[in-house]
Amino acid sequence: MGAQLRVYRRRMRSVKATKKITKAMELISASRIVKAQQRVNASSPYANELTQAVTAVATFSKVDHPLTTASASPRRAAVLIIAADRGMAGAYSNAAIKEGDIVMAALQARGITADAYLVGRKAVNYYKFRNRAIAGSWTGFSDNPQFAHAREVSAALINAFLAAAGENKADELHVIYTQFKSMITQLPVTNQVLPLQTEAAPEGLLPQYEFEPDASEVLNALLPRYVEARVFNAMLQSAASEHAARRRAMKSATDNADELIKSLTRLANAARQAEITQEISEIVGGADALASASAGSE
Repeated sequence: MGAQLRVYRRRMRSVKATKKITKAMELISASRIVKAQQRVNASSPYANELTQAVTAVATFSKVDHPLTTASASPRRAAVLIIAADRGMAGAYSNAAIKEGDIVMAALQARGITADAYLVGRKAVNYYKFRNRAIAGSWTGFSDNPQFAHAREVSAALINAFLAAAGENKADELHVIYTQFKSMITQLPVTNQVLPLQTEAAPEGLLPQYEFEPDASEVLNALLPRYVEARVFNAMLQSAASEHAARRRAMKSATDNADELIKSLTRLANAARQAEITQEISEIVGGADALASASAGSE
């Protein structure tokens, strides 16, 4: 029975050590969520206003631009999937990757070849393990993306979209990321970034816009910034969602560790009680045997 008690105590020490790690990770993620959420709130107005500005230029100027003109028969699409570099965040990365699989299946059903552009080691490892083709990958900044990272990713996507007609030219660009709604809710979403979805011009009087030097030059200047802003906002949304998912997962792990420690403590107490009972029984049995031997000798 002493060996069983040692096993329980060893497991309790192991669980307590794990609990310290999960609790520390929970606190770190909780402290980073606030900053990540502030960055999302700061970038969203700029991205939304820039989208409206580009949409207005494309809608009312009636200029045919490569980034706003949809292909009559799209053959290829670039799909950017944003996941995490590290684990211990529950189903955060798996949800984004699964959303990517759904989008790619829908594109293939339309007869469109989908090229995967991946952000985060979890997505990269998922594709490499399954021997899937990767058009581009970036790692090391999923939990704290900077604008330079978004610019680098956007440049690769825009180059694929503006490439000459051929095997690698993309006719559509879809971005898959995890939208941060609250500390409890984060949902994987898909946005078509290119070609730009313009609004139909309303009937009647139209607003007066003046473009300098001309609408085409304005679009040339704004559209790369529009893609960068949308990709950066998606990265920030995903970073905030990653921290929230990791905090929730680590809190659940810490709570489970507490329950396991309580269970092991009860088992250890029962084992210790059984050991004491056995020792008392052995002492009493030895005393009775000694007493019986003494009585027989008399």
